[in-house]
Amino acid sequence: MLTIQKSVASEAEGLTIPRLVRRNATEFADLPALTSLDIEGEPTLTWSALREEIAAVSRGLADLGLRAGQRMIIMAPSCPEHLIADLAATHLGAIPCTAYATLSSEQVHYVAGHSAAPIAVLAGGGELERWLPVLDDLPNLEHVVVMDRSAIPAGDERFLGFAALRDRGAALHATEPEVFERTTDEIKPDDPLSMIYTSGTTGNPKGVVLSHRNAIHEALAAHSLHGLPKHLTNIAYLPLAHIAERELSIYIPVVFAGHVHTLADPTTVVAALGRVRPQSFFGVPRVWEKMVAGLKNMLASQPEERRDALLRANELLQRGYKLRSAGEEVPPELAARIAETDREVMAPIRQLLGLDNLLLASSGAAALPLEVLYFIAGLGIEIQEVWGLSETTGAVTSNTASAFKAGTVGRPLADMEVRTGEDDELFVRGPIVFLGYLNEDGAIEPATDADGWFATGDIGTIDEDGFVTITDRKKELIITSGGKNIAPTRIEGLLKEHPLIGQAVAIGDDRPYVTALIVLDDEIAPAWASARGIEAAGSAEIAALVDHPEVRAEIDRAVEAANSRLSRAEQVKRYRLLAKTWTPESGEVTPTLKLKRRVIAERYLPDINSLYAG
Repeated sequence: MLTIQKSVASEAEGLTIPRLVRRNATEFADLPALTSLDIEGEPTLTWSALREEIAAVSRGLADLGLRAGQRMIIMAPSCPEHLIADLAATHLGAIPCTAYATLSSEQVHYVAGHSAAPIAVLAGGGELERWLPVLDDLPNLEHVVVMDRSAIPAGDERFLGFAALRDRGAALHATEPEVFERTTDEIKPDDPLSMIYTSGTTGNPKGVVLSHRNAIHEALAAHSLHGLPKHLTNIAYLPLAHIAERELSIYIPVVFAGHVHTLADPTTVVAALGRVRPQSFFGVPRVWEKMVAGLKNMLASQPEERRDALLRANELLQRGYKLRSAGEEVPPELAARIAETDREVMAPIRQLLGLDNLLLASSGAAALPLEVLYFIAGLGIEIQEVWGLSETTGAVTSNTASAFKAGTVGRPLADMEVRTGEDDELFVRGPIVFLGYLNEDGAIEPATDADGWFATGDIGTIDEDGFVTITDRKKELIITSGGKNIAPTRIEGLLKEHPLIGQAVAIGDDRPYVTALIVLDDEIAPAWASARGIEAAGSAEIAALVDHPEVRAEIDRAVEAANSRLSRAEQVKRYRLLAKTWTPESGEVTPTLKLKRRVIAERYLPDINSLYAG
């Protein structure tokens, strides 16, 4: 059992998100709070102006009948209206819940029906397409608020424009401002704050209900751990249905009066980095993998002398990082060379990328391949890997600049305890563990045992220094027909270290040996092929690359490299190369890009069987 960091519990006592918004509007009234990167001129709301918008929408929602304890579904990209609607519901004591925009109509029906939400807030036509087929089968849904007024079906009284809702609420707030203040005061720290539906990799999603105390303690503990200042800038680009983005772009900015820049299209985040130059940036592994792949492609196009110089500089910074990761001192002469190389070579590259102001770079949701971690460290950006779940309000553990071990997810945050069970399942206890799962009758059912421990479903280890390593999900372990227990994510992570491999799934449950389905990276593969003069390099012709001998030979080398770092039982004996990327829309991965192993196993059964034939 392990707990390390200094307590922050007393700092969180008595605080709620609405009270902190009021504090920000008073003490930091003129500081920037919310900027849209999708609107010309990048308009910004100060904290005082943001609270006025929240008040207006909150009163508008109350006028539609939204009450404390009821759920409200939001389906929209990251934009100011999304955050305002979310916080407006919070100020009523209602429970906002963002649904992934990639949900099918069938999934919308489940989430909306299970939540019994009387109000849904949708972005526009794309979201309406998913909701319209199931609206008549949602008896609890009374109103649908649409941000894009032009997308509303003519003559349908169930729909209301977001601007009209806001204007109606603003008029009510102007005549009775005390109503908004009274509801703010009535909300308590242990009241429900928001709800997140899990990815549903093994069944129907579960509604994870978080409290104000959960979110505020997480914010205080994370800032304390990393020694961060107030008023940080960041970019909200990941889905707000993801716990990491909710904490980083709603709750932490409220607790520390930060400045959030919303970006609707996450694929444009690399370009946005140069516009914002954020102080904090979180990326799921795929974001960092794409960044590294792009940089390596750029290096390949450089003159040989320039390319070699940059690679030598990168390797030098990696040496220092690896020594510190191992707990060893960096010799003074090497430290001086690293500092000079960082200043002269890498600092300009960080500035070019828009990462020169970073105080915290972090990654979570899945394991970050070590080669990606090391390459980024070679740029002078040290990514702090974290581990947590929706049920733990985000990070339970984290590496830090002064205490880290590459390949681990760090040590527990303040006031959190972590232990392993008999089968190495990780259990956690502390103030960021959620209130419970939402039942269909609206009750919240706790999921901790009598002593307050929550079983995470993750398998891992804790070393003598308290660093946690995640080896796999309990339900995803492969057990071969020979009885070998194998962690598929380790195999998949090693395969994906090669830039040509975008996705991979290890197969082997009840089979004699491990095989893999490997998907070419649809961005990197064409560029890689083009650089080698391979004609079928256009994105529309990527399928032709699957059978190209040079591509096959390169994938063979990638599999061989991964196998060299695996035990004999873990090694991939055969593989099938695929061209079509797995997406949430096609159904093989969740909205957070976790593999839906059961779906993949069923869909590719003939391919899998062929790997074991003969």
